[in-house]
Amino acid sequence: MSNAVRTVVNRINAFNMAWHSSPRFGRLVRPWLTVITYTGRRSGRTFSTPVAYARTAAGVRIDVAMPDAKTWWRNFTGEGAPISVRLDGEQQVGHALARRASRRRVVVEVSLRGQQKADRCLDASIAASSEVPTVT
Repeated sequence: MSNAVRTVVNRINAFNMAWHSSPRFGRLVRPWLTVITYTGRRSGRTFSTPVAYARTAAGVRIDVAMPDAKTWWRNFTGEGAPISVRLDGEQQVGHALARRASRRRVVVEVSLRGQQKADRCLDASIAASSEVPTVT
């Protein structure tokens, strides 16, 4: 990526981070914009970047626009890697797995650990409520 493009991307990311953390405008963008935090697989450094996302039954889906111009999603190829996602004001930890959906599209699926735990609790609650008490 050229220095000019990198400068533009860095400025856009800084702008999006400011929007996300803004007390006034943050509530407007948080339903579709979040900040992910991950560790670089080669550098071992921790990075945070704003991304657009959509919630799914299992967690979060991130559609990577212009994936060939970005490198962050490559940390989640193969077996995937741990990731932290800020949702509803809380950091949630999960496992991200990136796959190329087409030549111009990459999807990163994030399975959230808290979501898996909530699903298990909901399943247990449903199972317990469906038991029919016996009268003796």
